Amino acid sequence: MRSAEAPPAIARPPALTPSRLRIRVRGAVQGVGFRPFVYHLATAHDLSGFVLNDGDGVLVEVEGRKLDAFVTALKHRRPPLARIDTLDLSTLPAKGSRGFAIRESLSGAARTRVIPDAATCDACLEELFDPTSRFHLYPFVTCTHCGPRFSITRRLPYDRAQTAMAGFPLCEACARDYAAVSSRRFHAETIACPVCGPRLSHPIEAVAAAVKTGRIVALKGIGGFHLICDAFNEAAVAELRRRKAREEKPFAVMVANDASVDSIAAPADDEYALLSAGERPIVLMRGRQALAPSVAPGLTRIGVMLPYAPVHHLLFHALAGHPADPGWQRRPQPFALVATSANPGGEPLVIDDDDAAVRLDGIADLIVTHDRPIVTRADDSVMAVIDGAPAYLRRSRGFVPAPIDLGEDGPATLAVGAHLKATITVTRGREAFVSQHVGDLDNAATIRFHQETVRHFIDILDVRPEAVACDLHPDFHSTRFAEASGLPVIAVQHHAAHIAAVAAEHGVRGPVLGLALDGHGAGDDGGAWGGELICLDGSRWRRLGHLLPLALPGGDRATRQPWRMGIAALAALGRIEEAARLFPDVPLAPRLPPTLANAPTTTSAGRLFDAAAALLGLRTRVDYEGQAAIELEALADNPEALPGGFRVEGDVLDFRPLLAVLPSLRHDPSAGADLFHGTLIAGLAAWTAAAASRFGLTQVAFGGGCFMNRVLAEGLAGALRARGLVPLLPRAVPANDGGLSLGQAHVARMRLAGKDSSCASPYPCA
Repeated sequence: MRSAEAPPAIARPPALTPSRLRIRVRGAVQGVGFRPFVYHLATAHDLSGFVLNDGDGVLVEVEGRKLDAFVTALKHRRPPLARIDTLDLSTLPAKGSRGFAIRESLSGAARTRVIPDAATCDACLEELFDPTSRFHLYPFVTCTHCGPRFSITRRLPYDRAQTAMAGFPLCEACARDYAAVSSRRFHAETIACPVCGPRLSHPIEAVAAAVKTGRIVALKGIGGFHLICDAFNEAAVAELRRRKAREEKPFAVMVANDASVDSIAAPADDEYALLSAGERPIVLMRGRQALAPSVAPGLTRIGVMLPYAPVHHLLFHALAGHPADPGWQRRPQPFALVATSANPGGEPLVIDDDDAAVRLDGIADLIVTHDRPIVTRADDSVMAVIDGAPAYLRRSRGFVPAPIDLGEDGPATLAVGAHLKATITVTRGREAFVSQHVGDLDNAATIRFHQETVRHFIDILDVRPEAVACDLHPDFHSTRFAEASGLPVIAVQHHAAHIAAVAAEHGVRGPVLGLALDGHGAGDDGGAWGGELICLDGSRWRRLGHLLPLALPGGDRATRQPWRMGIAALAALGRIEEAARLFPDVPLAPRLPPTLANAPTTTSAGRLFDAAAALLGLRTRVDYEGQAAIELEALADNPEALPGGFRVEGDVLDFRPLLAVLPSLRHDPSAGADLFHGTLIAGLAAWTAAAASRFGLTQVAFGGGCFMNRVLAEGLAGALRARGLVPLLPRAVPANDGGLSLGQAHVARMRLAGKDSSCASPYPCA
């Protein structure tokens, strides 16, 4: 989903009527058809000169009578995938040149950037199903307006020799298109056809036949392999779960077109728009009871996406029986495919053909590859509409590596994230480049991917960081990586980084209140935090308050066994004798209470969700992170606050009155979910508003994985607005740990540049 862009800034030369202009164009201007765009624009204005790519972007020199009109057109028009940040103009003596040329690229320090991979454009789709086109049914059709970019680019400048297409010399027909100024593929580096380009290992008919007969297919796409099966076939979906050892975590579903969505889901208009955006993310929306039950067990919302690569469109075409009528692409189709990342055992997404043969053996019945290498893996992005605007749950394919504007220049920094949902961030100038989703750093393969991502971003951006930022936790791989980097290390507390990420993207200058609600993060006192009220000012921050600590019996085991938090809640209520009755299926329940006195404690909002789910009888164990909270959210339909359901004592927010009534609602968990969410919203709003009033602050940043809960985020945002406060929700990166590296980088930049404000009273920053 591309946001509206302001016109690019123009630095004008002193002369009013120059005879020749040199124009430096910076932004996303390589690999998007920008040079042919400039060529057509210059020739249309009868100008001579040249255009070329170099390490800084695009360089143009033009001379003639219509320079002003040319500059105006350049400012207001652009190719579909291009983004112009700045135009710098300078005057030159006239050279008397004739004609306009596209010159060879110049190497040098890279100051431009790679653009994200883009879904197949309408013009290429038309050719894909046009029997008279030489691209008819060719699964790698692309042009300057669409196709892979980030996933195939090895280095800059963006030229074919620098990409995964280097091994495919152009045939005569493609060479003509590449050189023809009238062609949509004029200087399109990804151009290929059945004669000279990549090929699939299996005919598409074989893939369709496998899906129709209930088999599981591993299909290589743009950023990696998908595991695909019929989403209506319960036996196939259940077997995929068994083979992938993924018991209950929901699968994403792909349908043929937007007209087919209504058969499986009931999206709102803004969800439809997000689904159809050029980035083609997976979008969470309310599902219908049409798919196989094992697609998203226990949930009311499902992840839906549309085809974004030609091979996806070809598969739906084959499933539909190869209709000749082009109108089939606009009609509802009775097919839906599970399309989940091929990453067995929590490892990184499979991208290599030989690796697929080994790692996907025993999972897929058919492995379909192609011979175009994937340089950089990128999972599908996942988004939802929260509080009226798109929000990331996972930011990856289609959006990475588009930068986030930090508003001003600053030192180059590297930030390496935390442990779960890791990303890395590299800053350059005024821009932050947040990587694709890397994953949880708990296995050797993902750790290698994390290291590869650091190297790739530093190389492709040609940056030499002045410092590396990491989490405060000393035992994370990312922390150890930072310490071994040889760079100065800036350790950033987990929840301060969550709030800093939001402050960075919203351009906050000066103090801001922050609510950081998540599962776990190391506090600066060594404790397990996760329900924090913070004041952040640049790189300085202070903890203003926290949720009432609960025992954390079993430490990390409590994250997988919510019954432990249920017993901790009973202990906090002085009702520990109810443990055996409420959790009869847990053999350890009667023996746990005596150990609670020696257990660590946590202020985590995520563990509070777990306690509520356990007390309501929803979950004693989980299969994936956040499952109890997600299922609790799915039951909440009409949040309602319990009178007296919370207390604020000093700086501590206490929800024990709410927890006390939840066991009595085990017969009606939906009512319990409504009461829990409503009271949580009311308590957080009152607590935050009091702090805002005390310190004279008006903006409140939301950070942490709990804010991916739409009921909580929207309810709390509305409650704060009603109190005259301005909620700042994460939009540029996920609220969860996928956004931490941006916050770490922001804090590090501020510290290196000495950009902190004076922090004078009454603002309580550290």
